[in-house]
Amino acid sequence: MNEVVKIGDSSIPVLEWKGQRVVTTAQLAEVYESSEKQVRQNYVNNLERFKEGEHLFLLKGPELKEFKRVVENFDLPIAGDLKFASQLCIWTRKGASRHCKMLGTDKAWEQFDRLEENYYNPQMQPLSGEHLISLALIEANRILAQKEERIESLETDNAALQKDNDRMKPKEIFADAVSASHTSILIGDLAKLLKQNGYETGQKRLFAWLRDNDYLIKGGSSKNMPTQRSMDMGLFDVKETTITNPDGSVRVTKTTKVTGKGQQYFINRFLKEA
Repeated sequence: MNEVVKIGDSSIPVLEWKGQRVVTTAQLAEVYESSEKQVRQNYVNNLERFKEGEHLFLLKGPELKEFKRVVENFDLPIAGDLKFASQLCIWTRKGASRHCKMLGTDKAWEQFDRLEENYYNPQMQPLSGEHLISLALIEANRILAQKEERIESLETDNAALQKDNDRMKPKEIFADAVSASHTSILIGDLAKLLKQNGYETGQKRLFAWLRDNDYLIKGGSSKNMPTQRSMDMGLFDVKETTITNPDGSVRVTKTTKVTGKGQQYFINRFLKEA
């Protein structure tokens, strides 16, 4: 990387990137006896004529940092490009050729011929050990940057999953406890459980909802008794109580109760809605 090539009155340090010799905007302006502003303006005015990877490399992030490290030992005009740059254009042989055509001066053509003959000739220049190390470092930094981005993404996903898990855990524990319970409860008690877990309802509203959604019979002598569908699902059972009246007669009352399975079923359904 310490090789310097003489182009007319200019001395150009040999810079290589991804196996190609390149020049910075400052170097190109110096060789063509133009200005950096003119070179940049040519690029901006003809963006469609420049293809990244073919005519130029646009360096930013880890790649720019590595390029700065590679050239920081040169006490040459390229330092002006790099000192405060957040991104940097470096030009291949084809890119330098495009700029030469756009400038269109005899001096630019003369200097480009010298560049092409004396500088842009990588196939005849064996890669030095220093350059091979530089390429390896560039690739290692690129891979490391990708891994760091992946780790950051995984950490973000994991934090979101943990937050969701913490939010759902109380409900899941409650649902599992209900599922394992062998105790049936009254529908009024189910209404209280739902309210405690964030679903606003009351006993009357819950009875009405169960009737409207065909879990309980709507009318007649069997009003509020489980429908055949809900019994087949195992959501309710019916408790029968025998009462002896003062006159000695006997009557039987029936009370609908929610099974453990029914408690889990309705809690899951209502909490999803909530």
